Amino acid sequence: MAAGPAIGYALSSEEHGPADLVRYAALAEERGFSYALISDHFHPWTDRQGQSAFVWAVIGAIAQATRTLRLGTGVTCPTIRTHPAIIAQASATAAALMPGRFFLGVGTGENLNEHILGDRWPEGSVRVEMLAEAIEVIRLLWQGGYQSHHGRHYTVEEARLYTLPDEPPDIMVAAGKPDAAKLAGKAGDGFIGTSPDAELLAEFDAAGGSGKPRIGQVTVCWAEDEASARKTALEWWPNAALPGDLGQELALPRHYEQASELVTEDAVAEKVVCGPDPAAHRAAIDEFADAGYDHVYVHQVGPDQEGFLDFYAREVLA
Repeated sequence: MAAGPAIGYALSSEEHGPADLVRYAALAEERGFSYALISDHFHPWTDRQGQSAFVWAVIGAIAQATRTLRLGTGVTCPTIRTHPAIIAQASATAAALMPGRFFLGVGTGENLNEHILGDRWPEGSVRVEMLAEAIEVIRLLWQGGYQSHHGRHYTVEEARLYTLPDEPPDIMVAAGKPDAAKLAGKAGDGFIGTSPDAELLAEFDAAGGSGKPRIGQVTVCWAEDEASARKTALEWWPNAALPGDLGQELALPRHYEQASELVTEDAVAEKVVCGPDPAAHRAAIDEFADAGYDHVYVHQVGPDQEGFLDFYAREVLA
């Protein structure tokens, strides 16, 4: 794997409490992971997952618990429940705490997290338009000084960020469809994706993304035997097998639980690499590399994070 993509670690805020997330970040650094992405949710996908800490507090703790690990949000939605000016301040503070080690991952979000203040959940094209404007606001405030913005979706009046890093962090844009991939190429410093889709990366490149980093997420469930891994994957992450746009459109964890009643163990195992075979884990990573990703970060489903980290240190990172 030495010549392949850089391997990172996913910190799943939906499955682990804040103290555990900090501990796992430190363990990942010790085991040889060079970077991690931490999810930013208000709700977990299902009640079984059971967690959803405020990510910016956790990032502050991780900043003090690690020394070399690069950390990004995977991903933050800076458009509806949180105004982009607040994300600009939060991410600037994170970057000041982690000089050269923090990046901001952004995306168009999910109804699951964005409906909570009673705001409208707009159609996809509007969400991409909102994200484009939000990125403009964030970059504007990172310039320092008093700034104002009067746009279609956001207003900022004479706002100044006093705590700024020496260099602004990169903004990585998540995309699952062509219009978001084009935005990532035009307005982002890199791309985040959850499928090995070479066509999406081609859209990213054509819009200005050529030469910029692209980060893919692989979901796995390591266990000492495949049967245990499959059982854990179905119990903790059945949402992996939900089709189409359900991941963006359902509103509540119980809706995901209801939809997941139709999901089988075999269906989850088609989406999640299950078991202790290093070749299967490497093959999933290689699939993303073959599509054009130069970074791949790995989400271990379920509570056994330490076993996974030891396995990857021994069998995949080495």
